[in-house]
Amino acid sequence: MKVIFFFSLFEKSYFAIISVMKNELIFEKERYVSSAFIDSSLKLGIAQTVLMIQDNLTECFNMLGCDGIVYREKFNVFWVFTKMRLKFFRRPSWREGIFAETFPVDNQGFKAHVNSVLKDKAQNILVCANQEACVLDLEKHRPVKITNLPYPKENFPESVFSENFERFPVQIEESDFKYEQKIYSQHIDMSYHMNNIEYIKLALNIFSNDFLLHNEVSSLEVHFTGESREGENLRVYSRNLDGSFFIFIKESERTVFEMKIEFQSAL
Repeated sequence: MKVIFFFSLFEKSYFAIISVMKNELIFEKERYVSSAFIDSSLKLGIAQTVLMIQDNLTECFNMLGCDGIVYREKFNVFWVFTKMRLKFFRRPSWREGIFAETFPVDNQGFKAHVNSVLKDKAQNILVCANQEACVLDLEKHRPVKITNLPYPKENFPESVFSENFERFPVQIEESDFKYEQKIYSQHIDMSYHMNNIEYIKLALNIFSNDFLLHNEVSSLEVHFTGESREGENLRVYSRNLDGSFFIFIKESERTVFEMKIEFQSAL
């Protein structure tokens, strides 16, 4: 009886420790790199990595009761993701199973940051990401305080990012122009604006498939600086500055998207 009682105490203590270690704000899901998420390298594509992280964030916010559907239906507001930064350590391969974790790391009133981590089955980090977001009123498009909405306010997990978002040191000129793209119906998301993933795809189009096959991405930072709609024409510009590629997308004179991408040494 004494042995059973001791084990019972040990078991309770063990699970109490585990429950403290596992922060309830962390959403974790096992995911699979299907053919829909790969590029020609047969690895998780660059834009598809952002898409997978976006999917995990949506499910995380659903778990926390603060996703886009709840905000629209109950509070007449919507999420806007303004910036994202990713570090790539290894892109997982087609048919590889991975773990995706997403969690909020702060609540700064009018903006918030959310981290995501992709890991392999051995718990090695594959990709980590930081996203910045705000909430706007659905009718007037004015900022709304996140602290007045159902969103975590304390006990945040530790951030996986220590670096701040950059201010890109580039002034794009007309000589940097690469190509033009009209926005069609399949570029549009639920907000009737150009989908964020589509901007990233347009930006990546400045690279040939051969370049992307022989140069492995190491980091990516994107700024969503404006909205664009079906029927508008976008102009894509890029410049290589000391090995970093800066890509800007404009609608008329407005810059609606900025991206910095860096690659490892040629494979």
